[in-house]
Amino acid sequence: MVKNNVSQQPSNKREPDTTALLEMGRAVLEIESRAVADLVARVDASFVAAVRAMLACSGRVVVLGMGKSGHIGGKIAATLASTGTPAFFVHAGEACHGDMGMITASDVVLALSNSGETEELTTLLPLIKRLGVPLIGITGNPRSTLASAATVHILVDVREEACPLGLAPTSSTTAALAMGDALAIAMLQVRGFTARDFARAHPGGALGRRLLKIDDLMHSGSDMPTVLPTAPVADAVVEMTRSGLGLTAVVDGDGTLVGVFTDGDLRRVFERNHDIRAARMADVMTRGCKTAGRDLLAAEALRLMQEHKINALLVVGEGQRLIGVLNMHDLLRARVV
Repeated sequence: MVKNNVSQQPSNKREPDTTALLEMGRAVLEIESRAVADLVARVDASFVAAVRAMLACSGRVVVLGMGKSGHIGGKIAATLASTGTPAFFVHAGEACHGDMGMITASDVVLALSNSGETEELTTLLPLIKRLGVPLIGITGNPRSTLASAATVHILVDVREEACPLGLAPTSSTTAALAMGDALAIAMLQVRGFTARDFARAHPGGALGRRLLKIDDLMHSGSDMPTVLPTAPVADAVVEMTRSGLGLTAVVDGDGTLVGVFTDGDLRRVFERNHDIRAARMADVMTRGCKTAGRDLLAAEALRLMQEHKINALLVVGEGQRLIGVLNMHDLLRARVV
């Protein structure tokens, strides 16, 4: 058996007590919260110019950064893209080795560097200038190379980093992230970006599914199963089979909803020994059926179906005219259920 010759020395480190841990955590949050609060004064003419440059962009907002600023840049790009401003992140180091080709003359570049002297970014500045695209610089140094080269410079200097060594980017990255959020939300409001737009940008997420509306999921036009009140039961069965929705709406000549005929109604036709060839929709349909408007949230539609123990909702517009049909399978497919 091989012996371990490394002597086990007792550790001289002492576990910090609870009070010390609480004080450290609170100190970090206080320092970083001050850094964000100080940014209010930095929302000035440069901020407005940056927003206008991005709004005027016919291409994409290309966010550049390195190290921790690169991680923040990736988050800013993602926030822009999900709130109505087409954007993507490019790693400054990769841009120096080929990815510069991802930037076109119709884009806007948003570059982040706390020092403003990040070598990989400063290497790219002549190329960005040659492209003739607007350059928005976010730095903590107004006299830096990046700040001087930028078309628009936004200053996000901080009093101190939360790191007790003053080395790890903490307050500075928090401030840059907050300024990126401010830019994104300002553009969201100017663009008139809505909850529905947000849902379309987040189709696979819980937030997006929560914001889906009936109008996004319902069957409309020729996909709606409909018959007239004078139609025989046989015609209703054909229409139900065609649509596969387990029902058909009953409408009058101008499309106004007067009732619904479901699989359950069909069973009751047989149970009551109706003559299937002679019976008409007006005699066997369900009147006073549950309806909804197209702007109702899909989640609320689900609640109504569960509350009333039904599998579908008929969607009506002005004057009770039928405009769509939504059933439980549509909600399942959209993962609302």
